[in-house]
Amino acid sequence: MQKGSRLGSLRKSVRNLGSRDLWVEKYGNLARSIKSKDWWIKNGLLVATLSTIVILGAVFYFLFSEALPAFVRINPIDFLSGEVWNPTSIIAPAYGILPLMIGTFLVSLGASAIAIPIGLGCTIYLAEIAHPRIKAVLKPAIEILAGIPSVVYGFFALVILSGWIQALFGNTYRLNALNGAVMLAVMMVPIMVSLSEDAMNMVPKELREAAYALGATRWETIKGVIIPASLSGIVAAVILSIGRAVGETMTVLMATGNTPLVTFDMLSSVETMTATIAIEMGEVPFGSLHYSALFAIGAVLFIITFAINSIADWLLSRYAEVYR
Repeated sequence: MQKGSRLGSLRKSVRNLGSRDLWVEKYGNLARSIKSKDWWIKNGLLVATLSTIVILGAVFYFLFSEALPAFVRINPIDFLSGEVWNPTSIIAPAYGILPLMIGTFLVSLGASAIAIPIGLGCTIYLAEIAHPRIKAVLKPAIEILAGIPSVVYGFFALVILSGWIQALFGNTYRLNALNGAVMLAVMMVPIMVSLSEDAMNMVPKELREAAYALGATRWETIKGVIIPASLSGIVAAVILSIGRAVGETMTVLMATGNTPLVTFDMLSSVETMTATIAIEMGEVPFGSLHYSALFAIGAVLFIITFAINSIADWLLSRYAEVYR
């Protein structure tokens, strides 16, 4: 009896061993398959990431290689500080981009002066004050502004806004720096609000509760706790939106008048670097000095926007611990 029982137990153990081997084989193959898929996903993401670096390097090489002849034939100091941009002159062509740089910064800084207070106010209201139902309506409405084509903003500035500004200030130039600055401010606000609100929402809930526990009001909590804790994100959002304004083309082309003047008058017609490239690149002879000078303007603009984005990234990485 005991011998038969032992024999049955031995047969059962053999059957279990066989099923265990099948289980190991089955799920071992599955594990290898999953591992193979992970390898492809990992390396696919690596290739996608490296491709952005390759594209950036290609743009950098193409831009600066085409701009090099201009820097060889034109003194870089004269190019950057020259007060006259008139490359089509037959008698004395001039390649000074100072009026274009001043026009670019005049419009961008004017837009920043308008957009920063409005954007910060919208951010505080949406993040800390607005009822969820109101926020559900206002936030998508603000984000829709970022999806409107820039040519639509430019057309509005050209046809409608310029007339309002002229009627209000009585200025001589119908298309001017203020006209472009207002439109750029409208385009900057969605970027600023979206990024700044994310920074405020990352402030730990415990900080708010601690402030309220100490007797602080809502406004005192916003002013003394939330804004300082999210300040790096807010500043980065502001800088990135300024970079967006500096690189804008179609809106300023249609709204600012495109007159390369050295002026700091917001009601005067100006011309930006991006507008100059867009206007003149289609008609310039290929390989000419004028052609290379336009690429040189693009190279200067590339350096400016790269510096702006680098400052924003440095602020985020340097002070990220404040709002983690």
